[in-house]
Amino acid sequence: MTAAEQAAPVATPTEDALPRRFSDFETVGDALDYAARGVRGLNFHDARGTLTRPYPFAELRRDSLTQAHRLIAMGVQPEDRIALIAETGPEFAALFFGCVYAGAWPVPLPLPTSFGGAQSYIDQLKVQLDSCDPKMLIYPAELAEMAGEAARQAGTQGVDWTDLAGRDAPDVALPATTADDIAYLQYSSGSTRFPHGVAITHRALLNNLAAHAHGMQLEPADRCVSWLPWYHDMGLVGCMLSVVANQVSTDYLKTEDFARRPLAWLDLISRNAGTTLSYSPTFGYDICARRMSSQTKASDRFDLSRWRVAGNGADMIRPDVMQSFVDAFGEAGFKASAFLPSYGLAEATLAVSIMPPGEGIVVELVEETQLSGVAAGEDRPQRFRAIVNCGKPVQGMTVEIREEDGTPLPERAVGKVWCAGSSVMVGYFRDQESTDACMAPDSKGGVWLDTGDMGYLSDGYLYIVGRAKDMIIVNGRNHWPQDIEWAVEQLPGFKQGDIAAFAITTPGGEETPAVLVQCRTSDHGERIRLRDAIRERVRAVTGMNCVIELVPPRTLPRTSSGKLSRAKARNLYLNGDIKPYAVAA
Repeated sequence: MTAAEQAAPVATPTEDALPRRFSDFETVGDALDYAARGVRGLNFHDARGTLTRPYPFAELRRDSLTQAHRLIAMGVQPEDRIALIAETGPEFAALFFGCVYAGAWPVPLPLPTSFGGAQSYIDQLKVQLDSCDPKMLIYPAELAEMAGEAARQAGTQGVDWTDLAGRDAPDVALPATTADDIAYLQYSSGSTRFPHGVAITHRALLNNLAAHAHGMQLEPADRCVSWLPWYHDMGLVGCMLSVVANQVSTDYLKTEDFARRPLAWLDLISRNAGTTLSYSPTFGYDICARRMSSQTKASDRFDLSRWRVAGNGADMIRPDVMQSFVDAFGEAGFKASAFLPSYGLAEATLAVSIMPPGEGIVVELVEETQLSGVAAGEDRPQRFRAIVNCGKPVQGMTVEIREEDGTPLPERAVGKVWCAGSSVMVGYFRDQESTDACMAPDSKGGVWLDTGDMGYLSDGYLYIVGRAKDMIIVNGRNHWPQDIEWAVEQLPGFKQGDIAAFAITTPGGEETPAVLVQCRTSDHGERIRLRDAIRERVRAVTGMNCVIELVPPRTLPRTSSGKLSRAKARNLYLNGDIKPYAVAA
């Protein structure tokens, strides 16, 4: 063996003699204490998928305790909020658990995106800092200018995390923590103008993490790969906290590295022979299927045969995209039965429902009249939507479908999705009005959460139809913006994320759909042709005449987790901040 080979880092093992426990701990600190007794851990890779830092749980615990002592020496008290820029790496992981050990509440905040610029990022951070009122904001050195400015504007202390290494860490007693204490604040991926800090207790977190393990039927030889950002609930809870509390070795790519080279995700799964678990929103599967060259055989590059749980969540699950992924990577051993649809939200910690492993993508074709409330007897052609089965409620969770007035609905009736269980949030931090608007007590002393989503139950399985707040109602008919956006995506040259559909009110007081479409051509004649083609396509699918606006590329706003923000797009458009191209009538 060469000296270079001897010096190469070695990933933490997949299997471990330590008996696996499914998150049955009092606190998340107790969970790390237990995981640290074994040999598994986190593993960080560079943009090419090369292992740069194995990080055993034992080392994570040691560093976290050191950070806890440093924070206490800096004056941090129990229940102080500590804002952390959530860069995927050992520094954030140790700081997150360090806050937990110190009794403080870590608050993961996003990294800057590739759109919007520095000022937009500073403004976003300031709004979230104003909301959570932290004692300090800790950030990586490369973000010192932007994050430091946001901290200054918010009147909080900004700390470069490389500077922490030189600070004293006296060995002092750590505060006692109970299951009903707040573990962290999670900012949900809605509008950043009115951020909601979701308060999650240790009990709620660990109950949800146990539900992950039981729902995915974790096995001793399971290993995970993830590129999901740690400031989003699916990345933080599902692919960082869950792997600690359920003792799963995990390999990470940074989110920005996945964005530049999406197939590096599948390369990492292929190279790490033990990889069986990995999660992604629909767009991750979509971009990988699109990147596969027709001249390249997937089997020459990838081996996805051991991937038994290909989780899917965080946005509307599209069966056409899932089929495209199977078509692109089936010859590399990927099995359609590996798909594991799920549904969840930060306000329920994460998971609400999970498909039993092995059942794959199950679709029901539902006639549009059942979704829109239009009388079935009207003289109109039948149109069907493919609705994906998102699985059964996870352990400890109950789901009900209700009318607007709260009346429970029978099976297969579309209504608002409510859930109750041991992993529902305490509420929004310092926002009782918003908490009261989405939570209601039940007769047994618990609480129900209005998810804000629409769906129905069938044979114990949950089917999600869309977001209630996004619904477009024209002439008494309900239209989902996803349907309009999908219709435009079918035209050549457009893809998911290029289109935002929402309702606007005309000067006459009528509601009408507006469709913003990112346009890449500078030719005026081609823009006219595209606009007319889009208008006709939307009319053919929905029967509606829409306001069609072509806008420059990279115009449509995203949430912190990368999803299209229709509400923000609508506000920017109505305020004149989104400026469409001038296209002759």
